[in-house]
Amino acid sequence: MKGGPRAHGVSGARALGVPARIMACAAAAVVALAALPANAQGTKPKPASAAPAAAPAAAAVPYRQRFAEVCAACHGANGRNDAMPGTPALSGQHSFYAITQLFLFREGRRENPAMTAVAKGMKDADMQGFADFIATLPPVPPTAPATPNDAARMTKGQALAQEHKCVFCHGADLSGGQQVPRIAQQREDYLQTTLREFKSGKRPGYTMAMSAAVSQISVEDLDTLAYYIARFPAGTPGK
Repeated sequence: MKGGPRAHGVSGARALGVPARIMACAAAAVVALAALPANAQGTKPKPASAAPAAAPAAAAVPYRQRFAEVCAACHGANGRNDAMPGTPALSGQHSFYAITQLFLFREGRRENPAMTAVAKGMKDADMQGFADFIATLPPVPPTAPATPNDAARMTKGQALAQEHKCVFCHGADLSGGQQVPRIAQQREDYLQTTLREFKSGKRPGYTMAMSAAVSQISVEDLDTLAYYIARFPAGTPGK
């Protein structure tokens, strides 16, 4: 969360051993960020939707059926499945982030038996195809909670997101962009696990930026952050 969008980018991906084809995505992302006005850099990554969508969408068409066959059972046909605990929502996610996670699973850098089994047989072109298709899936709101949001906890979560610069990398609306993941309305249980794994060092990142950001945050506050981010009002900038 701390450290600007570039802290998650090309140099970290190279350190992870990402192939040249995937590195090209990182390079393009950094070039796009560099082209932003000075007052836009570091406040909100350039949204993926701002880039021309026709080419990625067209390239992703053959992977629509493959996604339905390989991924939908866990992640949902629309990229969200709130019925399966611990399964991240992919809807609204960005291509570069998706392809990098597939690479980490394929190379054994991330641990998840189901995802490793899916990714280990993928060629670079397959990872690109799946990632490009995922990038065409619009954000899907979560299932309405059974109880109203805890206002005090939401207020504290918002303060934590500001204090620890979550909005600096992920944007005021937490939608991310390019190599920075969308986290707004991600599943709470997945966010809890991810934040704890960054804190413990179990979860790898492009760089140490996320681990450094959460290292001084208590587990209780990490859970509050997860609570707030999971319930973040769609389309509402952070205060």
